[in-house]
Amino acid sequence: MQTLLREIKKCEVCKEQLEFGCNPILTASIQSKIIVIGQAPGKKVHESGLPWDDKSGENLRRWMNVDDETFYNPKKIALIPMGFCYPGKGKSGDLPPRKECAPLWHPLLKSKLKNVQLILLIGQYAQKYYLPDNQLNLTETVKKYRSYLPDYFPLPHPSPRNNIWLKKNEWFEKNTLKSLRKHIKKALN
Repeated sequence: MQTLLREIKKCEVCKEQLEFGCNPILTASIQSKIIVIGQAPGKKVHESGLPWDDKSGENLRRWMNVDDETFYNPKKIALIPMGFCYPGKGKSGDLPPRKECAPLWHPLLKSKLKNVQLILLIGQYAQKYYLPDNQLNLTETVKKYRSYLPDYFPLPHPSPRNNIWLKKNEWFEKNTLKSLRKHIKKALN
């Protein structure tokens, strides 16, 4: 695993397309019990080098009901984005994750992660990649999360930009998060 992680961190497959350069950001261990598959690092994370080191990460940890020590322990939780480098800014937020990363690196990473009990699919990019036959939109996919268990638990992105979605979908915080926390606790024990 360490060799693979070093190889990924040296990756420059899409360096010509990245305004801020390559800085692959992820953590994993062969002992990881949960995989969090997000979109791509934001600018703050690109600069700090620590996955989910922003408001989205704070929200995600609250949703999962885990502290920083647990969240950042790769023996417990692997943090693997769809695109490993900051893709840059778009018209309405960050650009989508680069499409090269997931097909190139995810199968190799998953082949090493033998103890995984649960995979969180954060946002539409992870859900489209890992649930290719799913024809539902993000809201309906998250509503029907039970149908993807025990392997996957689809979630919206925890970005503060999604506060409007959270207000429109109060069922998520009232019901879905209770189930998420139960599955997280079970996977970590």
